[in-house]
Amino acid sequence: MENKPIARKLRLLSQLMELHDANPFKIKSVANAAFKVDKLPFPIAGKSLAELEKIEGVGKSIATKIVELFDTGSMAELDEFLDKTPQGVVEMMGIKGIGPKKVGIIWHELGIENIGELYYACNENRLVEAKGFGLKTQDDIRKVIEFTMAGLGKHLYAKIEPDANALLENIKKLIPEIQISFAGDYRRYVEIIDKLVIVIGSTNIQNTVNTILSVSLLENANTDEYTIHGNLPNGLGVEIVCVETSNFYKTLFTLTGNEEHVSAVLTRAGNIAVAESEETIYKSAGLQYIEPELRESDTYILDAENNTLPQLITLNDLKGTLHNHSTWSDGINTLEEMALYCRDELKLNYLGMCDHSKSAFYAKGLSIERVLQQQEEIDHLNKKLNGFKIFKGIESDILYDGSLDYPDEILSRFDFIVASVHSILKMDEEKATSRLIKAIENPYTTILGHPTGRLLLSRDGYPINYKKVIDACAVNNVVIEINANPLRLDLDWRWQKYALDKGVWLSINPDAHRKEGFLDMHYGVLVARKGGLTKEKCLNSLSLPEIESFFNSRKINKLSNS
Repeated sequence: MENKPIARKLRLLSQLMELHDANPFKIKSVANAAFKVDKLPFPIAGKSLAELEKIEGVGKSIATKIVELFDTGSMAELDEFLDKTPQGVVEMMGIKGIGPKKVGIIWHELGIENIGELYYACNENRLVEAKGFGLKTQDDIRKVIEFTMAGLGKHLYAKIEPDANALLENIKKLIPEIQISFAGDYRRYVEIIDKLVIVIGSTNIQNTVNTILSVSLLENANTDEYTIHGNLPNGLGVEIVCVETSNFYKTLFTLTGNEEHVSAVLTRAGNIAVAESEETIYKSAGLQYIEPELRESDTYILDAENNTLPQLITLNDLKGTLHNHSTWSDGINTLEEMALYCRDELKLNYLGMCDHSKSAFYAKGLSIERVLQQQEEIDHLNKKLNGFKIFKGIESDILYDGSLDYPDEILSRFDFIVASVHSILKMDEEKATSRLIKAIENPYTTILGHPTGRLLLSRDGYPINYKKVIDACAVNNVVIEINANPLRLDLDWRWQKYALDKGVWLSINPDAHRKEGFLDMHYGVLVARKGGLTKEKCLNSLSLPEIESFFNSRKINKLSNS
């Protein structure tokens, strides 16, 4: 065993000792020994206990641990600390810029147990509330985590969108006469991207390739005939496929849809040598044009044949925004600032405030007294916000047994309630499903928030039986949220069509914790389109009078039947 692995073991032991508030003298002794061993000019493997004791900074106690490591491959004390520390917490100690003390605060005070949850907390502005943290520390941690994610070769759609669009625009400016479009997963708005595909149609392919290679648009650029490969600075792989102008649309079609979709269409269309547009390809197959985001399989082929494809929702269809947070809980902007931004900048008609409920202590969840105080402020603001309304909502925690965390007399004071799971995520499918269904059956629940609690590229959602949960929402007239935060995008688009077929309404909610968070509705709309959502089945596409009527009638109907 070389010195560096030994030093790493000792360093980890010192970090875990500090995390668990062990004797400071012992912590310093182990940390110092780790440093000394790492810097020794000779290997210590095979040395006896007596020889190790004589090394400066080691001593008898640590020499004994090193010998134990030689003999057994581990250290009993280290194993004891690892047994009582979640693996995700151990991994957090590897993040540059935060030591064991800060990890301890993150773990014990904020209830965060892995890097994915930490990244989400950074985006929710939650770390600044903890002792010893500030905006700069929070931002530094977020950047380190993003760098680590990029190293895995997979990227959130939202994180690469600016760079991808900039690349396309730069190519257009460089060679304005070409035809050009995104293809592949990016054009289909897939939530996780591992390669960016661009198709170019040109009358002089070789010249186009040479021109692109002559400037530094891509890192590590190389060619395979007329296809350029390279990387963006963020590490995303890029493939630029250059073809003759006459082959542009057919190539664009074949490289956009997934294999199942392309095969289903071309089987119907037969041999197509040249296509004047993608629309002509679908017309040759006897089909209505299918938008790129729906080209995941043959799911919409029958609808396209019968001319019954959904008129997909757009960002302009949204009239308001629901499920948002202010400084009353863990947001960064005041309630009034959030409302004015929605009204004046986004030209929306209403805002649903859903600060965290009392169980979310880590996010300054609202006590009953603070709920009443916030509602007084909302009443005051609504008197002066002409043509705009703030709805009184709450993001009520779904407790272990499926109940909500306020008594009925408080729940009844809200205009609407988003019920969400935030804690005790490790359940089997049966228990997790029954927990959600009990919350759905609560007469005060209006919207089921981020149904699986997933954090993309960070944490899998808790296991649920989607059909049972969606069916329960259909029976109880509960709306399902499409959480538009790019880390969530939950309900997954793969289950949205099932929900819509069952008559369930969906709501595109940004879960905004600052003014800029409202802009995430853009990403919510993209995945809603993938799921086939129309404005007619989207809650926050209702006008202000319509949604007021929806909330009022739903409360009356549900409570009269309870």
